[in-house]
Amino acid sequence: MHIGELVLKTLKEKERPIAWLARKINCNDANLGRLLKNSQHIHSELLLRISIVLEEDFFRYYSETIKKQAGK
Repeated sequence: MHIGELVLKTLKEKERPIAWLARKINCNDANLGRLLKNSQHIHSELLLRISIVLEEDFFRYYSETIKKQAGK
């Protein structure tokens, strides 16, 4: 799972640029863009802020992975 790609996909679906999200979460847009494109891991506090702004529970993807790997 590449959480950054999921965030970028959601931004595209909502027709919002990275710069918009960066402003909403008080982050540098160049750094945020690089992080989303290149990193499979995002600090939980940052992911929480992104989830709130985009109204999307990105932690759900991790929960689903845990359930699958635990055989539930």
